[in-house]
Amino acid sequence: MGNRLDGKVCIVTGAGSGMGRASAVEMAMQGGRVMVTDVNEAAGQETLAIIRDAGGEALFSLCNLRKAGEIRSLIDAAAAHFGGIDVLHNNAAVHETDLTSQTSIEELPDDVWDMVYEINLKALWLTTKYAVPWLRKSVLGAAIVNVASTGAFVSYPQAGAYCATKGGGLMLTKATAVDLAKYNIRCNCYCPGAIDTPMVQKYYEAAPDKDAIMSSLTGAHLIPRLGRPEEIAKLACFLASNDSSFVTGAAYVIDGGTLAWRGVAT
Repeated sequence: MGNRLDGKVCIVTGAGSGMGRASAVEMAMQGGRVMVTDVNEAAGQETLAIIRDAGGEALFSLCNLRKAGEIRSLIDAAAAHFGGIDVLHNNAAVHETDLTSQTSIEELPDDVWDMVYEINLKALWLTTKYAVPWLRKSVLGAAIVNVASTGAFVSYPQAGAYCATKGGGLMLTKATAVDLAKYNIRCNCYCPGAIDTPMVQKYYEAAPDKDAIMSSLTGAHLIPRLGRPEEIAKLACFLASNDSSFVTGAAYVIDGGTLAWRGVAT
């Protein structure tokens, strides 16, 4: 195992699959002590087993990020079990297309907007708020790593709530970096393009024209493929580690070149 995160206590939300699972596993492989959390207990336990089978140190805690009390209990449980918190990785997110077929701005149901907002943006603030007292005590280097999206910079069809919350997450990252600098707590985010996660695979499998969907997912990538969760995990670990000790308030784009041009490959 590497030692980039040696001994750091890391909380990873949405760690039951995709980028969250990859990040939790990579953090453990780099020496972190990981609190795996997800709203899906079976998926979270799978991630926990992967880490432990590889010799890593981890614990699982079930948490619904729409409930402030559960978030606070998650933070307290991590601190109590591991003796503190050094890294908070806010990875969990949801897209309105996962929740309803009514995704256009004029028809999006109120409750779907609320769910996307509460998970993608409000939970970033609440986890940070409750973690700060512990992050302030870190002697290994405190860091917050948030997930944003290329949707924080440009909009996509049928994604008003998602893009609004991702743009908000990017600016919350910057505001957090400003407010917490006095405590030596760094805060950064990363902005992925289309990544090969269960969310994307579900979208792909449901499409009647799979070739067209894959072209729409990867067509804007200068690197002509989906990104891999493990590639995201490497960046998340860098931002969590002291190798990025002079980086705060930053948004790292990891999108295969999507935002570098205005084209779509044909």
